[in-house]
Amino acid sequence: MVTAATLDYAVIDDPEYNEPEDFQEVSSFNHGYIQARLGILFDRLTDYTPVNEVSLDVSRVDLSQFDLRTREEIKPDVCLYPKRGLSSPKDILRMTEMPLLAVEILSPKQGLYEIVEKFRLYFALGVRSCWLVEPMLRNVTVYRASDEWQTFTADTVIDDVLNLNIPLAEIFA
Repeated sequence: MVTAATLDYAVIDDPEYNEPEDFQEVSSFNHGYIQARLGILFDRLTDYTPVNEVSLDVSRVDLSQFDLRTREEIKPDVCLYPKRGLSSPKDILRMTEMPLLAVEILSPKQGLYEIVEKFRLYFALGVRSCWLVEPMLRNVTVYRASDEWQTFTADTVIDDVLNLNIPLAEIFA
């Protein structure tokens, strides 16, 4: 039996608490759909484990060099880690091990500048590859560095850094 005493997380039990508007992320149906599709597609890969919206510890980087509103953590929409299982018996609240891949899915109220700044931070943290998925345009841009990318609009998304080939049609099915 799991009790509140055995759980390792904080619960805000204040009905008056509202997260500051600046820190609220806006999602959408398409965003969630693509996030789920990527999780399914990545789960088929034998060498990797996909994780959605895991908190990455950013404390080892000077955040003043990035134009972002984060202080302690950042959450990519989807991450790929080397193959692993559940963290047991304790969960990990903020990952210090960086993923191999960080994926951001452009939301209707999100700007491209913000995503590129996130990618700069991800690369500074040691993430090896970043993907920008644009549901409205049905394309994926693969970044191998913050200033080096390739956009895929048909056929297959190719990530040479991680040796991944994902059919674009399966992402936007």
